Amino acid sequence: MEKISGAQALIKALLNEGVDTIFGYPGGAIIPVFDAMYDFYNDFKYVLTRHEQGAIHSAQGYARVSGKPGVCIVTSGPGATNTITGIGDAMLDNTPLVVITGQVGKSLLGTDAFQEIDVVGITQPITKWSYQIRDEKEIAWAVARAFYIANNGRPGPVVLDFAKNAQTALVDFKPEKCNFIRSYIPTLPLKTEKVEKAAELINNAKKPLALVGHGVTIGKAEEELKAFLEVADIPAAWTMLGESAMATDYPLNKGMLGMHGNIGPNIKTNECDLLIAIGMRFDDRITGDLNTYAKQAKVIHFDIDPAEINKNVKADVAILGNVKETLPAVTKLLNKNEHKEWIASFDEYDKKEYDSVINKEVYPTEGPIKMGEVVRKISDATNRKAILVTDVGQNQMWAAQYLTIDKPRHHLTSGGCGTMGFGLPGAMGAAFAKPDSQIVHICGDGGFKMTGMEMFTASRENLPLISIVINNSCLGMVRQWQQLFYNERYSNTILTEFDFVGFAKSCGADGRTVTTCEEFTEALKEAQGRTKPFLIEVQIEQSDLVEPMVAAGAVIYDFVKTHI
Repeated sequence: MEKISGAQALIKALLNEGVDTIFGYPGGAIIPVFDAMYDFYNDFKYVLTRHEQGAIHSAQGYARVSGKPGVCIVTSGPGATNTITGIGDAMLDNTPLVVITGQVGKSLLGTDAFQEIDVVGITQPITKWSYQIRDEKEIAWAVARAFYIANNGRPGPVVLDFAKNAQTALVDFKPEKCNFIRSYIPTLPLKTEKVEKAAELINNAKKPLALVGHGVTIGKAEEELKAFLEVADIPAAWTMLGESAMATDYPLNKGMLGMHGNIGPNIKTNECDLLIAIGMRFDDRITGDLNTYAKQAKVIHFDIDPAEINKNVKADVAILGNVKETLPAVTKLLNKNEHKEWIASFDEYDKKEYDSVINKEVYPTEGPIKMGEVVRKISDATNRKAILVTDVGQNQMWAAQYLTIDKPRHHLTSGGCGTMGFGLPGAMGAAFAKPDSQIVHICGDGGFKMTGMEMFTASRENLPLISIVINNSCLGMVRQWQQLFYNERYSNTILTEFDFVGFAKSCGADGRTVTTCEEFTEALKEAQGRTKPFLIEVQIEQSDLVEPMVAAGAVIYDFVKTHI
């Protein structure tokens, strides 16, 4: 067997895992790997971003759309630490990543050598597995193990810290596959008595309500979800990451949960007699005050991770496993049922919200352009087929509220970590995962300024992204909090003017600024069918607020009842 360098072995190991796209940025401690790449450029696509944060978010976008682990390769020291935000984001949003960082040679470890950072120590709390490869003989084993851990059970990020001596040393390389780790049990056996108890509760429920989360999309269980809901006639609401698990116009889809969610599901959460959580975690933005959350209801919790059971909301029945398997097991035992009166009771709140919020936002008759009509125009102009990637802030919530979706994995955003700057590189990753799909990126002026240099990357790679910057010259969501809860003391939230279109053009893209709905419609037509990114700056008023909004930690039921 011919000996090859550890760096070459790494590339071969990645190819053995089916890797076709790698994002990253080179540096001294990872140079041998980049040198090895030179001979493999026909075997995969390497995307050189402008910053390591851009690389890690691109890998996330790729993973979220493709369903495969995203791969990111960076150097040691600041190269590694610049990925930390994305790694933490991926951990909270269950995104499978394999992040490879360069590291100083074994002989220099612990000496505070140039750009030596304890990457394993830093990343252990925010990864499923973090490991330092010091010996070239471990490469095949470590890579196979990394992909298995990242993509099995509850998905998440894995970090391999690659010492330089292991990159340069020669090794007899033989690729490995990992299908089992004795100490890692990705899913637990399904318990028949739990399935039977869950079915009994559902069959006897008069007012059931399903809460649909990201786990349905991760598990590719959209059809299983529909079958489950339709047999028992259960209305369903969704978390922000669970939005694309159901089509917007699906009859049992009752809208978004939480502090910026729809009125109906938030009210009905505290009126239902059975709450069925499916692939979601009861985080604070969903529940508000836990002391009053759904105390009247029995709770069934479907989740792949035992750690989520009883963490925030006590479950009467816990069904552990991939929902693609656990939902059908329960569905088989369900009686055909109807809950017409219960489902119809949502209508009152739907009408109230439409009259007080939605109509004026989506169909304004006067005044400046509104974000509701912007988002709805995007859906209509792309025939609801575009993959929409949002940043974080008001733009994110407007998109979640007014986007219309037909297909799974067509709405990407940063959920648990709420990472400003995710949008543009995340959209780039989505474009590499689905090159034949239209990718639309929505962000605020603040978020764009964080990772906007990736517009150069998108232009260089000829990605036909439509990038929509919502410019209200402020950090809109923080300003909204200041307005509503801090006596309009606008401390450090007002942003100076910036030439977004000029910046896009300097990166090799194109764009235009709009202030009216008519101009926006024209700009969308101009943007479609291009081979380069196109940026549309939408100038809106600072006074535009995301509605409804519940104060953090408030009793959602009472707040919505009294404020809408």
